[in-house]
This record gives sequence, C-alpha cells and structure tokens, in this order.
Amino acid sequence: KPCPLCDEAKEILEPYKKRFILQEVDITLPENLAWYDKYKYDIPVFHLNGKFLMKHQVDIEKFEDQLIKLELQND
Repeated sequence: KPCPLCDEAKEILEPYKKRFILQEVDITLPENLAWYDKYKYDIPVFHLNGKFLMKHQVDIEKFEDQLIKLELQND
C-alpha cells in the first residue's frame, strides 16, 4: 500500500544507504501478523541491528549516533 510516511523516512535515510541495509517489512502480510499487532498504529518503525530504534519519523541525530556506535563495534 502507499505509505507516505515510509517514503519520507526512506528519503531522509538515502544518504546513509551505503552504511546499512534497509529491510522493509510489509506488516499487512499474513506472515507478519506479530509485527502488525505490535506496530499497526506506529508506522514507520525502525530497528537497527535487531533492536528497536525509533518510530513515526526519523530522528536523524539518534540514527547517526547509533549507526556510528554500531560501526565502531564492528571495526
């Protein structure tokens, strides 16, 4: 389905796309019922490295901070 909030978030994250892998999950699909039950009123939702990071809109400072911490751990 169209998701303007998701599209806006992807646009904000575009400059960082070489530093992480964006995996989109369609929570309306039957196999994603658990995600739907948890986040149906909170899209978009972002997890980084399997951990909840933010919801509704991109907090770019928080994202950058957590991405740098993750990159430092992996070096």
